[in-house]
Amino acid sequence: MITPQLRFSDIRTGFHPTFWVANGMELFERLAYYGQQIVFMIYLRNKLGFTEAEAGQLSGVFGGLLYLLPILGGTLADKWGFRRAFNIAFSVLALGYFLIGSLGMSAFAGFYGNFSLYWLLLAFLVLTAIGGSFIKPSVLGTVAVTTTEKTKSLGFAIYYWLVNVGALLGPTIAYLVRDKFGNEFVYMVSTASCLAMLIINLLLYKEVQTTAPGSSESMGKKLTNLVTVLLNFKFMVFLLIYSLYWIIFWQEFIIIPYYVTDYINKEAPYEIIQSWAGAGAIILFQIPVNWLTKNLPVRTAILTGFVVSSLIWVIIGISPSIPTIAAGIVAFSIGEMIQAPRYYEYISTIAPPGQQGLFQGYAFLPIAIARFVGDPIGGWLYQTSKAAGKPEMVWFALIGIGVGAAILMAIYNMVVGRVETAAQA
Repeated sequence: MITPQLRFSDIRTGFHPTFWVANGMELFERLAYYGQQIVFMIYLRNKLGFTEAEAGQLSGVFGGLLYLLPILGGTLADKWGFRRAFNIAFSVLALGYFLIGSLGMSAFAGFYGNFSLYWLLLAFLVLTAIGGSFIKPSVLGTVAVTTTEKTKSLGFAIYYWLVNVGALLGPTIAYLVRDKFGNEFVYMVSTASCLAMLIINLLLYKEVQTTAPGSSESMGKKLTNLVTVLLNFKFMVFLLIYSLYWIIFWQEFIIIPYYVTDYINKEAPYEIIQSWAGAGAIILFQIPVNWLTKNLPVRTAILTGFVVSSLIWVIIGISPSIPTIAAGIVAFSIGEMIQAPRYYEYISTIAPPGQQGLFQGYAFLPIAIARFVGDPIGGWLYQTSKAAGKPEMVWFALIGIGVGAAILMAIYNMVVGRVETAAQA
């Protein structure tokens, strides 16, 4: 946000040129990621022949590692430098996406014929996740060192906005490609996007050195920090509750593509529905929603976000259709806009003195947990309800998870509030 203290001259001079290079690369990396993610479940079932439950298992491994490995990948990015980390990331991502897409192409059928498709795809997904694990630490690290104290907050806002632009464009392009060429070619678009960013990185990214070489934490220290975080009972309870929130979010990529193509219209542009209702809403309404809810206490804002986001499955479950699915996704996005900025604020308040940075480093842990657990659950729920001839049961299960998350967060707020009141007394 531009304030009287943040003049346009500050904005013009407050960002190193590398800031724009890194954020431009992040936009295209997110375009590549969300483009393939939105077709992932349909591609695995309709093209590669996996069941919904198997597709959910594979999605869980891929997504879980993608959000868990950056905890360690960030250490290597610090040691190598962000430019080298980007080179490795985009090279591995391009290779990984190409290999995943090649599994569905007849040109490679003879080459892969003697291998187990499940284990082959699992290996390709793990490889791709390893490459992706260097992106967020490198982008966020670049934002931190290429902004000034005056422009840092705006810098992270620009980063978040561009992430959502990528999340909107990726699925939109994926729909156009899969409709004309097939889902496997969506992975070729992701491959091309990563290769293009590799070239951009080699040509334009300039390393900004702000710390002495070798001053970053060792891998051993990272593991010690992990134990420190895991032993903080209050923090872990909060993160586990928060993971339920992300379980219901990722069903937009697990269950909705299946339901739309199986029960509403197999030709429907579910990619565009999800991206424009989700990322599109955030792009348009993030600032107004932040302004309207800025005076809510932090824990109240988080609980409010949980409740509003849980409406996604209530709205869809009442009468599943394209309009209600779009409305439900918008409702979830509004809830996300209410609580997401306050989430990081709350972590900084509950972290022990001197450990704020450490605890913020584990802010993505709930998403990793949600992917590891929620994706397989989503695939199994859909397969089971479909086999029973009662597809509507999947909505009741997801409503239960959403309501349960809101109730647990309300209980957490009540208990923590009483403890804090007693401590102040």
